[in-house]
Amino acid sequence: MKRALPALVLAIAVVIAVPHAHANSDNVQFGSDIHIAADQPAHDAVCFFCSVRADGEVNGDIVVFFGDVDLNGKAHHDVVNFFGRTTAAANSSVDGDMVNFFGSVRLGENVSVGKDLVAFFGSMDAPSSVSVGGDRTVMPGWIVEFPPIVLMVVIIVLVYEYRSYRRRQLFRAYPFPPTQ
Repeated sequence: MKRALPALVLAIAVVIAVPHAHANSDNVQFGSDIHIAADQPAHDAVCFFCSVRADGEVNGDIVVFFGDVDLNGKAHHDVVNFFGRTTAAANSSVDGDMVNFFGSVRLGENVSVGKDLVAFFGSMDAPSSVSVGGDRTVMPGWIVEFPPIVLMVVIIVLVYEYRSYRRRQLFRAYPFPPTQ
C-alpha cells in the first residue's frame, strides 16, 4: 500500500496538470470547458467532465462525457453526449447523428439533424419545425427508474411484514395482559 501511494499521487498530479491537447485543430479536454468561436472552426471536440459550446463550425465529432453540449452553429459529423444536457439553438444543424444518453435534449426552431436523433433514458423537447433525416428515437428515463422503485417498494413491504411477524411471535411468548 505504501508503494502504491506515490504512484497514485503522481498519476493524479499528471491528470490535473494535463495541458490543452490539440492535434490538427482537435480540442480534447479533461475538466476544462471547450468554446469554439464563430470565426475559428475546429475538427473534433472531445470533453470529459466538462462542457462544449460551439458557436461556429465543427468539422468532426462532438463527444462529451459528464457535461453539456451547447450548439449554436454547425456540426458536420456526430454529436454524442453521455450524462448531460444537449442544446441546439435555432437554425443549428448536425449533419450526422445526435445521440444523448441519460440526459436531456432541447432543440430550437428549424434545427436539422442529418441522420438519427436518439435520446436514451432522458427527455427531449423539440418543436415541430425540427427536421430529422433518419430515425427519431426517445426512450424516457422513467423506464430505467421504474423497476428499481418497484423493487424497493417490494423490499420495504417484505421487511415490514417480516418485522410484524417477528413482533407477533415475540408477544405470543408472553402472557397478555401481564400478570401481577
